[in-house]
Amino acid sequence: MTSATESGQVTGTADKDYNLIWFTEQCLSNALRMEQYAQDAERNGDNELAEFFRRAQGESRKGGEQGKQLLAQRLGR
Repeated sequence: MTSATESGQVTGTADKDYNLIWFTEQCLSNALRMEQYAQDAERNGDNELAEFFRRAQGESRKGGEQGKQLLAQRLGR
């Protein structure tokens, strides 16, 4: 069985739920990564690049918040 055909028998979590959990974790992880990248750019005096990473961080944070809200709704069922 490949991961493309896994529908919860192996993980115990339906694909759609797993995908939402994965998406949320990736967004939050990316927000942390963008902080490091922004600090690296600032340390090298590249404020334009630092701001770029901060905007990306904001979008990742937004995705993480939306994912957390959906998870809370769905887990509350």
